[in-house]
Amino acid sequence: MLQRRRPEREHLEHELLADAATKSDESRGRFEEEEADEFRTAFERDRDRVVHSKAFRRLKHKTQVFLNPDGDHFVTRMTHTIHVNQVGRAMARSLGLNEDLTEAICLAHDVGHSAFGHTGEDAISPLVEGEWIHSAHGVRTVELLEPLNLTHEVLDGIRAHSWRVDPPPQTPEGWLCRYADRIAYLTHDVSDALRAGVLEYHDLPVRALTTFGATSREWIGTMIGAVVEASYREGRVVMDSDHLGVMSELREFMFEKVYLRPDAESQKEKSMLIIQDLVRYFEAHPHEVPDSYTVADADSLTRAVDYVAGMTDRFAMHTHDRLFRPTLLD
Repeated sequence: MLQRRRPEREHLEHELLADAATKSDESRGRFEEEEADEFRTAFERDRDRVVHSKAFRRLKHKTQVFLNPDGDHFVTRMTHTIHVNQVGRAMARSLGLNEDLTEAICLAHDVGHSAFGHTGEDAISPLVEGEWIHSAHGVRTVELLEPLNLTHEVLDGIRAHSWRVDPPPQTPEGWLCRYADRIAYLTHDVSDALRAGVLEYHDLPVRALTTFGATSREWIGTMIGAVVEASYREGRVVMDSDHLGVMSELREFMFEKVYLRPDAESQKEKSMLIIQDLVRYFEAHPHEVPDSYTVADADSLTRAVDYVAGMTDRFAMHTHDRLFRPTLLD
């Protein structure tokens, strides 16, 4: 048995990881300085803090794609996060990048999501100045609402994990999370759509099947390999253009056939109504927002958004029922 303290393990990172990898002893640090841990590196501490946070625990009751699914095997925001973590770590290990930093980013990347998945973003954005983005709220969550004092590199990875966010990640490990997120959600969203009867196997794009394989397990392996091989050749985290093109086609197919299907739009309208009703209610009643869900100096709208964005699907629906459903005595 070995006992490796942090300095020795930091030294091993320099010996074993690729030159491009982000080394934990070269982190840009935390907003509030802390004494280093005896055994764990800075990025390991970040990973552990995320796993033990309330925001992470709430992911188990937040929607990925399907609202209130009947079966037990549909993906939630929590299981999606675990999938992203597995894919990201597999790529990091194969490329000699920092697995602990990759894992910390992947585990934290969606803690800013509201109830009802991306519908929450669409519901909240019209109520605030500018666009409300879950990645930015994720940073707010771990910096202010549940302060974890994470390193700069993890905060940057949370901020930039979404492909629509610019500037892109500053570390190769942040880029791994970007690819891992897309690989994970496309793969398991297809599986869930097949399980729900929204898609039939023969509906799937032929190019996706011939390029990625016949099963979700083959899809994940092929996509990971496409990132690892191309990144090794290019010296930066990329996916080869052929596989990336097929992935983009699959994503467009999923938006047309699954994410924006007519019955999903009906569910989306109901979910948006719940979110917007709750934000307006708590904006008008800011004293009903628990102090632990926001910050003391926030204005009434920000207090409401902080509170509602942190809700799980079931808590949001329960709260909406309590506040807006007529009772027999009304």
